[in-house]
Amino acid sequence: QVQLVESGGGLVQAGGSLRLSCAASGRTFSSYAMGWFRQAPGKEREFVATINWSGGSTSYADSVKGRFTISRDNAKKTVYLQMNSLKPEDTGVYHCTAVKWGGLTRVAGSYDYWGQGTHVTVSS
Repeated sequence: QVQLVESGGGLVQAGGSLRLSCAASGRTFSSYAMGWFRQAPGKEREFVATINWSGGSTSYADSVKGRFTISRDNAKKTVYLQMNSLKPEDTGVYHCTAVKWGGLTRVAGSYDYWGQGTHVTVSS
């Protein structure tokens, strides 16, 4: 069982940066592939980024590629999402996800655990 708690959201102006963190419980964090999804008001949930168990492989949605960076610290049981050059369309609730022994998947249904989310608002 893994519990995920996100933090770091907030209000930022367009062009600004935020770093989201996701702290995980459990003793086998390094066994999990991790991901970030987001959901904007009135829109469907969408994939943002994913990272494999070691941090050696990552994948991004086209809409954030070159602006966002996902990383992890297995010793701290934490995954991060560094978001730069933020745009108003990046506004939404950002959820951290985990799947044991998973690969780099963009499919929400592949993930076993979800955090409650942290709100990100980007003003124009």
